[in-house]
Amino acid sequence: MSMAWQQRGKPKDLMFHSDQGCQYTALSFRQTLWRYQIQQSMSRRGNCWDNAPTERLFRSLKTEWVPKTGYENLAEAKSDISRYLLGYYNHRRPHSFNAGLPPVIAEQPKLVSGNT
Repeated sequence: MSMAWQQRGKPKDLMFHSDQGCQYTALSFRQTLWRYQIQQSMSRRGNCWDNAPTERLFRSLKTEWVPKTGYENLAEAKSDISRYLLGYYNHRRPHSFNAGLPPVIAEQPKLVSGNT
């Protein structure tokens, strides 16, 4: 989370959505969110639809990228998954929600043509 927050230029008015897993309800995690001034949102208990976008991301990661045989070690996994998220998923992979555009392209400000 820290790396994503810093790479996006330390934005304000963020919301972190998750399920009610112990890693997200832990005091240390909630304190990190507070330090970055990120509002926390959690899925309702037993309602998987609340977390559908995140589940979709992990499904894509597992089916499109992670080797069927897994990784040799943690360092290899971190490096490869970072390459997927920061490179392919955000910059090249088309997203139906964004009219087929990758997130980085979809989030760019629209150029307004004016009469000059």
